[in-house]
Amino acid sequence: MKATIDTNILLHLLRNSPVVPRIQQAFSEHGIDDTILLSIVSIGEIESIALQRNYGKKKQTRLKQLLQEFLVIPIKSLDLVEKYAEIDAYSQGNLADNPLPDGMSARNMGKNDIWIAATAAISNSVLFSTDTGLNHLDGQFFHFVHIDQTI
Repeated sequence: MKATIDTNILLHLLRNSPVVPRIQQAFSEHGIDDTILLSIVSIGEIESIALQRNYGKKKQTRLKQLLQEFLVIPIKSLDLVEKYAEIDAYSQGNLADNPLPDGMSARNMGKNDIWIAATAAISNSVLFSTDTGLNHLDGQFFHFVHIDQTI
């Protein structure tokens, strides 16, 4: 089974935070093999964080090494673009042939989150994140696993 990781999971891995064992346990519980995908959008987000937080050489080197462990999915396929549009329309409650379930209200998603979700959807992978804002997509586009980051 393949996994797509959200940028927040990447940050936990980079920091070797106390959440890492939970991430590893979740991977194991969901049968994740060595195929871990990363949207190119996550690289943009993490590079921005590195600049904003003025990462030193040691942390920049660690980041570059960590990024080499993942299969990076670029935004260049029409399938990915179409899935982005479908997820955005669904989240807004405006997808005619796939309406939101009764009782679920429309929601605005961050555009980067939509790209990451679309990556998971087209790659038929499990999406791992600490962000609960992706819960409504579970079972509709991919299997979603929320990692609790409270310590």
